[in-house]
Amino acid sequence: MQAAKGRIVAIGGNEDKGTLPTTEADELKKPSNFFDQGILKRIHDELHGLGTRIEVITTATRFPEEVGNVYLAAFLKLGCDNVGILPIQQPEDTSRVEYLERVRKADAIMFSGGDQNRLSQILLGSEILHIIKSRYKQEEKFLVSGTSAGAMALSHIMINGSLERDPLLKGTVELTEGLGLLEQIIIDTHFVNRRRIPRLIEAVAAMPSHIGIGLGEDTGILMKQNFCIETIGSGLVIIIDGRKAHKNNYPLIKTGEALCVENLILHVLPKGQAYNILTGGFMLEGLLHSQFLL
Repeated sequence: MQAAKGRIVAIGGNEDKGTLPTTEADELKKPSNFFDQGILKRIHDELHGLGTRIEVITTATRFPEEVGNVYLAAFLKLGCDNVGILPIQQPEDTSRVEYLERVRKADAIMFSGGDQNRLSQILLGSEILHIIKSRYKQEEKFLVSGTSAGAMALSHIMINGSLERDPLLKGTVELTEGLGLLEQIIIDTHFVNRRRIPRLIEAVAAMPSHIGIGLGEDTGILMKQNFCIETIGSGLVIIIDGRKAHKNNYPLIKTGEALCVENLILHVLPKGQAYNILTGGFMLEGLLHSQFLL
C-alpha cells in the first residue's frame, strides 16, 4: 500500500486553547498553560505561511457554535486569522457546494471532539470525506487533525464505546467503521486520565494486525508518511502492539469470557519521542529531525 503524502495530527482531547471557557462541553474544558508551545501551535507551524486556511468541522459536538468560536479565538491568538467553521450537522450538509469548495481550498482540516459515532454516521460515504481522503493521500502540504472523538474517528477501525464494568472480558469494547484515513491503527483518547488501557488492549486483541495508540489529554501525535509518529503536547502517548503476540484467545472465546493475550508489546512515548509503525521501534534522534523537517 502506497504511503499517504499528507500529515495527521491526532489529539487526545482537552488540548490547551489559550482560554478557560465557561461551557460544560468536555471538548472545550482546558485552562491555558503553555499555549504558545502547545499542540495548536504545532498545527499552525506545520502549515505553510501567511494566509494558511484551516477549516474546523464541528460535526461531532452538540455545541457546534461554541466549539467553533473557541477554535477561531485560539488560532487567532497564534496569528492565524484565516480559519473557518464547517457546521456539518446533517448528512445533507456534506453535499453543499459551498462546503465542498471550502474543503478543496483548505490547507488543513480539523475534526472537533464530541461523539465519534456522529462523524461516521454523517460523513461516511460522503463527497466531502472523499475529498479529504484524496487530498490526504496525494498532497504533502495537506494536514488533517482530530481531537478526542475527532481523533478516534480518523482510523478505519474505531472504538465506538465500551462498558465501564468488567474490563478485559470479550465484548466490553464496541468497534465500528471510522473515517478511514489511517489503516491498521486504532486510536483511543483521554487515555491516561480515564484509565483506558484495558479497552485498548481488547481492541488490539480483536484486531491483532492493528497498533493501538492511546493519547493522553493535551497530547497528540504528528504522523508523516503514514508510518512515523512523533509525540507532541504535554503528556504521554501509549502504544500497544499485538502483531507479535504468541497467543490470543479472542477469536475462540464467547462474549463475557476473559481475554488471554501473550506477548503484547507496550511503549511509552513522552514529548519529542518518535516511533516507526512499520518496524515497531523508536526512531533515532537524528533520523527524527531529518524526517520531521521535510
